Amino acid sequence: MKSSRILRTTLFLAGVIGTQVAGAAALPAPFAEQLNASYPAIETLYQDLHRNPELGFNEHQTAAKLAERAKALGFDVTTGVGGTGVVAILRNGPGPTVMLRTELDALPVQEKTSLPFASKVTTKNAAGDTVSVMHACGHDLHMSAWYGTAKLMAGNRKAWSGTLMLVGQPSEEPVNGASAMLKDGLFTRFPKPDYALSFHDDASMPSGTIMYHAGPFRASSDVVSITVFGQGGHGAVPHEARDPIVMASRIVLALQTLVSRENNPIDPVVITVGSIHGGTQANIIPDQVTMQLSVRTFKPEVRKRVLASIAREAKGEAMAAGAPKEPLVEVKPGTDSVYNDPETLARMVKAVQGAVGPEFVKEMPPKMTSEDFSQYGQQPGVKAILLHVGAVDAARLDAAKKAGQPLPGTHSPQWAPDFKPTVVNTIKAETAILLDLMPAKK
Repeated sequence: MKSSRILRTTLFLAGVIGTQVAGAAALPAPFAEQLNASYPAIETLYQDLHRNPELGFNEHQTAAKLAERAKALGFDVTTGVGGTGVVAILRNGPGPTVMLRTELDALPVQEKTSLPFASKVTTKNAAGDTVSVMHACGHDLHMSAWYGTAKLMAGNRKAWSGTLMLVGQPSEEPVNGASAMLKDGLFTRFPKPDYALSFHDDASMPSGTIMYHAGPFRASSDVVSITVFGQGGHGAVPHEARDPIVMASRIVLALQTLVSRENNPIDPVVITVGSIHGGTQANIIPDQVTMQLSVRTFKPEVRKRVLASIAREAKGEAMAAGAPKEPLVEVKPGTDSVYNDPETLARMVKAVQGAVGPEFVKEMPPKMTSEDFSQYGQQPGVKAILLHVGAVDAARLDAAKKAGQPLPGTHSPQWAPDFKPTVVNTIKAETAILLDLMPAKK
């Protein structure tokens, strides 16, 4: 059933995009000239943001920089939405409301790029630990494109009609910023958008390549914590204890069968045990072990079943080992999967092809990484589309592929997007989509 749905979506996109490329309109000439003139300010903003990253819900200076620039362009700006979020509204006559989102937050990563504007920031995380901070996921690039697009749209109001809603969203990395903004009235205190748009940089394609995928695109994400209880004792007499480390090890292996033996192979599932802690020294059997899992799925029904099966496997292994009590299994819900509406996506792809050229627009496979941009598309009446943009120099990418050596990607301490071609094509693509969705009054 799912295979036929994917095939129908692929054929639909191929038909719509293939027959409409020739009619795709390029950006008006003044837009390109204005973008060239604005580029130095965009690059300056990027380097400032990169040098001064902030963690989720602490993006106070980052939000202030975007708010200040949006106000200067004539937007009605509200700060502090959902914590540190920014909402900038530009009303320009009748027409649809279109939202363009960027993320504000960085990651707790120590930068190792050797860039002249590399981050040297350290701060306290939510647990009170001192951590390094870096824009290792490209949100600084996204914010720079957001500003460049805002500048073009604000300076060319005769070219479009409707309401442009710019959103600077906090805390995307922990996938809780979108829900915080929605709970704080993002779509009730402000105009509810007809369309929501966002871009994300990507290490898999050459710089400036705009990439799309129809249907399920980015996976849902949940964190599962498992505490396994045993009976502590001396490492020399394990028969007098109940070893939770062995139980935890068996649980780790058993969880993989949920993917390999209980799941339909064409419904992707990822279960990663990213953290496991227990014990203090070699000759002591501890009385408990804690594990943290990252669980990724696309379908709601698969998500529900897998989470229930994880609890079943944990409890079953503990019972088999004679544990003194059941493991504690706690699920921290993350975010839903991103779904790109095929018809809306086809329209946007056509607009992008006209702006950057068909050779810079490519279809891509879905990814098991997660994005809380999905939460906007869950709201009734909102058609939300997430696109990707390649951010690696083409020659460097080709050389790495030939050598069989992967290049640093997002979340790596060495992630450094090829900025200019990437941000320029992102701005062109964003602007073209906005102009297509909000055309000028005739």
